[in-house]
Amino acid sequence: MTNLRRLGSTDLKIAPLVLGGNVFGWTADRDASFAVLDAFVAGGGTMIDTADVYSAWVPGHQGGESETMIGEWLKTSGRRDDVLIATKVGMLPGEGGAKLAPARIAAACEASLQRLGTDRIDLYYAHQDDDAVPQEDVVAAFGKLIDAGKVRVIGASNFHAGRLKSAIEVAERAGLPRYHVLQPEYNLVSRGKFEGELQDYCVTENIGVLPYYGLASGFLTGKYRSEKDFGQSVRGSRMSAMLDANGPAVLAAMDAVAEETGATLAQIALAWLIAQPGIAAPIASATSVKQLEESMGALTLDLTKDQLDRLTAAGV
Repeated sequence: MTNLRRLGSTDLKIAPLVLGGNVFGWTADRDASFAVLDAFVAGGGTMIDTADVYSAWVPGHQGGESETMIGEWLKTSGRRDDVLIATKVGMLPGEGGAKLAPARIAAACEASLQRLGTDRIDLYYAHQDDDAVPQEDVVAAFGKLIDAGKVRVIGASNFHAGRLKSAIEVAERAGLPRYHVLQPEYNLVSRGKFEGELQDYCVTENIGVLPYYGLASGFLTGKYRSEKDFGQSVRGSRMSAMLDANGPAVLAAMDAVAEETGATLAQIALAWLIAQPGIAAPIASATSVKQLEESMGALTLDLTKDQLDRLTAAGV
């Protein structure tokens, strides 16, 4: 396993690939979920990412399905002290109000702890910004959870640069805990939401970045190369915009690197992310051990500067 990386300025150390838990209890049943989780830890993986809202979008689901599945695995495997658990609040309505209302944060944390069957959340995110609640109230609510020992580190997901900066400034002025981690959308074909001001700020402030959609919903695996491929999965309809933009050029550059290295396109996409400034680890989910093992192959793939530069240029 690749050496662990310190997550921003926190005391958390992680492997450079985080296991995405959105599929657990959804497209991965109990047996598949447990097999993937077992294989991830056996391969040296350290952090599992989930959210209270996973998978509320599925008919008949209410949210919490992923946390519940992970909780069952933690209890069965006895591996709680071997992994770091990241989860989120802010997208699942419920007790205490909406989004990031302080009472909602408190209630959602208790519900997540119960589903996960643990006494602590290692990394707790604001899943999305909430401009209806003063930022000082939000970080104060997180601070109470840290003081109670229920949360170790807090992070922000889907925040733009201005709001992340102001949230951190508010916290520091008030002597409250600050966001140490950012989870943005970022990959070879979706770069505008992170690169530039937000990435520069994270590098300057030593904010650990754990991007999601590292494989662009599967586009960067290479299986969606024309409209006739869209029917391969429920995600196919999302691929049209990528094919109309820089997607074909990115896939061509990736194909060339694959020819040179023998690596798969998924491994190349993740290895490119791992090499970017400010990135601690990309997040990748898997519904099978085979899929997981392919993703983890990115940890031992060392792309040359020339290869990285060609991939970067293709996505502009």
